[in-house]
Amino acid sequence: MTHRERTEANERLTLSPAACFSARSRGRMREEEQEELRTCFQRDVDRIVHCKAFRRLKHKTQVFLRPEGDHYRTRMTHTLEVDRIARTIARGLRLNEDLTEAAALGHDLGHTPFGHAGERILNEVVPGGFRHNEQSLRVVDVLEKDGDGLNLTYEVRRGILCHTGSDRAETLEGQLLHYADRIAYINADIDDALRGGIIYPIDIPVYLKQTLGYTYSQRINTLTCDVIAASEGKGEICQTPEIGSAMEELRQFMFEHVYRDPRAKGEEGKAQDVLLRLFEFYDKHPDDLPDEFQYIREKDGTTRAVADYIAGMTDSYAMSKYGELFLPAAWTVK
Repeated sequence: MTHRERTEANERLTLSPAACFSARSRGRMREEEQEELRTCFQRDVDRIVHCKAFRRLKHKTQVFLRPEGDHYRTRMTHTLEVDRIARTIARGLRLNEDLTEAAALGHDLGHTPFGHAGERILNEVVPGGFRHNEQSLRVVDVLEKDGDGLNLTYEVRRGILCHTGSDRAETLEGQLLHYADRIAYINADIDDALRGGIIYPIDIPVYLKQTLGYTYSQRINTLTCDVIAASEGKGEICQTPEIGSAMEELRQFMFEHVYRDPRAKGEEGKAQDVLLRLFEFYDKHPDDLPDEFQYIREKDGTTRAVADYIAGMTDSYAMSKYGELFLPAAWTVK
């Protein structure tokens, strides 16, 4: 018996009957031989962590644009926080943690520079719209490995795609990612907003603090434990009405006091202008796209190639390209 087979046998002994077992995966778009050491979902975790798009997340905005403080979240730290919450829920429900981790680590690979501000501007200019979850799937299916993609399993791909929006993943591991993502970003954004002086503890409604907790860790614990307790034996991932309603009210509080606050979001228009100018330039001058995007241009058209290129940029790279294309260089005497 190989290491992989022992792991698969252990899953049958320890996981819930409702879990997605590695040996029962629906497979990959391109068939591959199983390896001796890792299960299919463990291989997907490693493929995501080692891909270029994952590394770029460390230089992409989470909420606050290019913050100077060391402790503000980036898209990378958000992804890691989602992963930890998702795995805790999976462990509490005896679900497949490897599948859960792969989907969590890959869920935001398609996010644009400058966070949702970048997503909104691409949604305006790309025919058919632009949604980061769909772009995340495109990253793992098409863009990585010079057009070959990562060839992930069906279950991981569905978890990535369905972490937001109305579509629902078939596996419980994929479904729980929707909740883990919200638990992570709502509470991390509160923490960053407090650090930045956008809000103060007294601003958060008392009844929400009494229901969910007064601190960052208390709220995450309350919300995570509630998902586990509410979902146990249900055949679906859910929250209790009381806690679910409180989390949604807290989310609306964040929209009113942080996500639309000019102190936190005042520079977003400038960031969107940067991406718009870049999009217009490369759409008119597609020969200037990097070589790895020329095959996309030939296959899917210029606009798609430009969108893929810009969506993959980090904040700093987008600013650098903008400066290179539109700002005069300093003149020096040699």
